[in-house]
Amino acid sequence: MRRARTLGAAALAVCAVTGLGAGPAAAADGVALPYPGPDGLVWVNDRVGDGGLVSGGAWASLPTVLTVACEGGGTVRVTMRTEQAEVAAFTVDCPVGTTGLGSVTLAPGVVQGSFSVYVDAGGAPLGWALQVVQPE
Repeated sequence: MRRARTLGAAALAVCAVTGLGAGPAAAADGVALPYPGPDGLVWVNDRVGDGGLVSGGAWASLPTVLTVACEGGGTVRVTMRTEQAEVAAFTVDCPVGTTGLGSVTLAPGVVQGSFSVYVDAGGAPLGWALQVVQPE
C-alpha cells in the first residue's frame, strides 16, 4: 500500500514542478541527484532558476530528508512547508564547475501528508536538483 501511495505522490510532484526562471537545464549541466529508490517521495533533476513543487504521500511515522544540489555560482534558498507551516529553511552554496549540496532531516511527525518545496535562486540561472525521501 505504501509503495502505491508513494508512486502516486511522486507522479503528482513531477506534474507540479515549475520553472519560474529560465527553462530546464541542458543535460550537459549535470545538476543531478541519484535516484532515491523506494524511499523517495520526490526526485527532480536538471532545473534552472526559481522553482518548486507540491506533493503528497508523506507518512507521519517516518523521518523526512530533503536534499538539494546546485551549481552555477551563487546560492539558492530552500523552504519546505506542510500543513500551512514552514518546517525547513536553509541556503545552499552553488559553486561554479562543481556541485554544492545541502540537506535537512526532519523528525517523524513533522511532515504529514501534503507538502511543498520552493527553491529561490534569486532570479539567477543556477542549476539545481532535489529529492525528498522517507527512509524506513
